[in-house]
Amino acid sequence: MSFPLLTATAALPAVGAVATAAVPAARRTAAKWLALLVSLATLALAIVVLVRFDPGGSRYQLTESHAWIKNFGVRYELGVDGIAVALIALTAVLIPFIILAGWHDADPLETGSRRWRPTQGFFALILAVEAMVLISFESTDVFLFYIFFEAMLIPMYFLIGGFGDRAHAQGEAAASTQRSYAAVKFLLYNLVGGLIMLAAVIGLYVVAGNFSLQEIAQARANGSLHMATSTERWLFLGFFFAFAVKAPLWPLHTWLPNAMQESTAPVAVLITAVVDKVGTFAMLRFCLQLFPQASKWATPVILVLALISIVYGALLAVGQRDIKRLVAYASISHFGFIIMGIFAMTSQGQSGATLYMVNHGISTAALMLVAGFLISRRGSRLIADYGGVQKVAPVLAGTFLIGGLATLSLPGLAPFVSEFLVLVGTFARYPVIGIIATFGIVLAALYTLVLYQRTMTGPVKPEVSAMPDLRVRELVVVAPLIVLLIFLGVYPKPVTDIVNPAVKQTMSDVHKTDPKPSVEAAK
Repeated sequence: MSFPLLTATAALPAVGAVATAAVPAARRTAAKWLALLVSLATLALAIVVLVRFDPGGSRYQLTESHAWIKNFGVRYELGVDGIAVALIALTAVLIPFIILAGWHDADPLETGSRRWRPTQGFFALILAVEAMVLISFESTDVFLFYIFFEAMLIPMYFLIGGFGDRAHAQGEAAASTQRSYAAVKFLLYNLVGGLIMLAAVIGLYVVAGNFSLQEIAQARANGSLHMATSTERWLFLGFFFAFAVKAPLWPLHTWLPNAMQESTAPVAVLITAVVDKVGTFAMLRFCLQLFPQASKWATPVILVLALISIVYGALLAVGQRDIKRLVAYASISHFGFIIMGIFAMTSQGQSGATLYMVNHGISTAALMLVAGFLISRRGSRLIADYGGVQKVAPVLAGTFLIGGLATLSLPGLAPFVSEFLVLVGTFARYPVIGIIATFGIVLAALYTLVLYQRTMTGPVKPEVSAMPDLRVRELVVVAPLIVLLIFLGVYPKPVTDIVNPAVKQTMSDVHKTDPKPSVEAAK
C-alpha cells in the first residue's frame, strides 16, 4: 500500500491545530512556534505533492479511495489534478506567512485585559482552516467535499468574531459589536449557500446513486447516466449558488467587506486568498464536470454577473475611506475576472482564471499584510489618517507600492499574465463582455494609485513622523511574496504547465473548443 500523501498533507495541519490548542496558556510563544513549524512541514508535503504530480499523466493522481458510509455510497476519495495541485501549493505557501504576520495579533493587551481569546486558539484555528481547505481541494467524493466546504465556516467564524482588528476608532465595545456582526453575516450567508447545496447534493445522489465525482462524470460521458434537462439545471444552480457565495460573486458578495474590515490583516488574507478560492475551484471541478449542459445554459447570465462584479467592485473600491474595505472591494472585482475566465469556455480564459487564483492570492497577501503592518503602527484603518509615510518608512512604502501595482496588474508582475489571458479568452467568444471588462483595469489603476498617493506621499503627518520601518520578521513575510510576484510575472510557465492539461480536460467535459480566429495567420 502506497503512502497516503494527500491524507497526510491535510491531516498534518489538523493534528497541529489540536496540538497547538493544547499548549498551556502560559506558553504562548511555544504555541506560535509549533503552529509555524507545522505549517512549514505541511508546505514540505505540498512540495512533495507538486513534485510527484505528472502534468502529462492521468487526470486525477495520488488517488486514495476507501469505503466510508457504504449504505449511502459515500467514500473517502481523494485525488488531484493540475488545478488542485496549484491551489494546494498556494495554500501551503501562504499559511506560514499568515502565521508570521499575525505573530502578535492575539497577544493579550499590555493592561492585562482578557478581552482577547487565548493566543493558542488563534493559531490553532488558522491550522484548522488550512486542513479543511486542503482536503476540499483533494476531495473527489461530492459528499466528502461538502462536509469540509461547510466545516471550514466554524473556525473562520471564530477567527473573525473573536480575533478582530484592534485598530477601531469607536472603542472596544463598538469594535466587539462590529466584529460579531461581521462574523454572523459571514456565517449566515455561507450557511444559506451550503444548505441549498446540500439539497442539490442529495438530488445528485437520487439521480446518480453515488457521490463519486469520477464515476458520475464517466457515466455521463458514456451515456449510462442521463439527467433530464430541468433536473440538471436545478442541480447546477444548487451547487453554483453555494460557490458564488463563497467566491464571492455579485450580488452575494456583501459579507466580504465586513469580514475583511473587522478581521486582523492575516485573517483577511486567509479569507480572500485561501478560503474564497474554494468557491472558484469548485466551479471548475464540480459545476462544469457534473453539469456541462447546464453550465453552458447559465453562461450568459453568469458572465453578466461577473462583469457587474468587476466594474461594481472597482467603482466601490475607488470611493472607500477604509484601507481594508478598499482591498475587499478590489478582491470582489478580481473574483469577477476569475469567474468570467471560467465561464468564457475557452482554454485561454480557464487557464487565465486558474492562474489568476494563484496570482491573486499572492498579490492580495502582499498588499494586505503590508497594509496590516501599516495599520498596526498608526492604529487606524482610515486612509485620511496617513500621509508622507514613504519619507519615514521607505521600505514599507516600497513594498506597499509593489503590492498595489500587482493589484492593478502592472506588466511584469504576476497578475498581469492571468488577467491578460482571461480577457483574451473572453474576447474570443464574447467580445462585448471582454471590452467592458477592461474598464476594471482602468479603475484598478485609479483606486490603487490614489490609495498610495494619499497614504505614502505628501507632507508627513505628525502621527506617522515616528513610524518605524519594516522589522526583520515583517521583511521575512513580505520579501518572498514580492519575489514570487516578480518571478511569476516574468516566467509563469511553471504554473501554466501544471494547469493547462487539466483545463483541456475541463473543456472536453463541456464539449467546447476554442473559437477559430476570424483572420487566418499568414503562412
